[in-house]
Amino acid sequence: MNKRRLALFAALLALLAVAAWMGLGAQTSRHTKAERLQCALPAQDATAPHPGMAWVPGGSFAFGDTVYPEEQPVHPTRVAGFWMDRTEVTNAEFAEFVKATAYVTVAERAVDTRLHPGLSAEMRLPGAVVFVMPNDVKGTGSVTQWWRYIPGANWRHPGGPDTRIDGRGAFPVVTVTFEDASAYAKWKGHQLPSEAQWEWAARAGNTGAAADHDQPKDANTWQGLFPVANSAEDGFVGLAPAGCYPPNAWGLFDMMGNAWELTRDAYTSTHADGEATTPDQVPPDLRPRSNGQLVIKGGSFLCAPNYCMRYRSGARQPQDDDLGASHLGFRTVLLAPGP
Repeated sequence: MNKRRLALFAALLALLAVAAWMGLGAQTSRHTKAERLQCALPAQDATAPHPGMAWVPGGSFAFGDTVYPEEQPVHPTRVAGFWMDRTEVTNAEFAEFVKATAYVTVAERAVDTRLHPGLSAEMRLPGAVVFVMPNDVKGTGSVTQWWRYIPGANWRHPGGPDTRIDGRGAFPVVTVTFEDASAYAKWKGHQLPSEAQWEWAARAGNTGAAADHDQPKDANTWQGLFPVANSAEDGFVGLAPAGCYPPNAWGLFDMMGNAWELTRDAYTSTHADGEATTPDQVPPDLRPRSNGQLVIKGGSFLCAPNYCMRYRSGARQPQDDDLGASHLGFRTVLLAPGP
């Protein structure tokens, strides 16, 4: 093939790539305009002892997975039965808590510079980390290409000060921290789940080593090339209202995808040791140092086959305990007798 034909062939490939990109962009635009603001949840039995919660029976299972080092070693674990919120805590539910208690979230307060010395003036302002889709990326080494610390981002303004949650009461509350989620749980008389509780609930009775390695079809994840093209085949470009996809066998919605969920367990580099490690999604250079990291579970709407792949029950990731993010929420558990 001569040089002229090679040039024509390269130009054709470039045109096809642009066309595909524009097609994905058009799909994204259509889905954004047609965004659903609420999904109907199946009605619960009127005699249910704990409305809004599902019973998770106790059991033993193989805890962990083998995709990433931090998920290993897989080992047997037993969990006693407990109640768990059917969905991630929503904006409307969190707003009730704030109204009743006048609680102010961590993202609405000034940053504690004793824990984070050397920050720029902007990063000392109240705020949270927000995903911003880039036009282009240079490799996938630095997540600062799509994660930004935005002053004014908080649970009321999850994308920054120009965004609102008006009409989005059914969406999971995000940009909350461990302190915020714990305060809400205490107000409800509940607590945050342990990592083992959360994973067992997500397994819904599957006692063997995790086998849910494929990208789930009935969950809000990223379809396309992360972070630049999302075809939104699952119906959503970003966060979805709680409960838009079928529940698992124990009646729990959105255990995979949609929003990452906080647990009460400290993060360690593997299941076998107690050595803390650094996060790979929100790296130290985005906001230096943390006074602690917690395990988060379930993946989010940003997890794709080419990046993250943590839309699995056995997947785990660290999260700074005092840093809110636009893909991070939570649900609670209650230790009480079963039905």
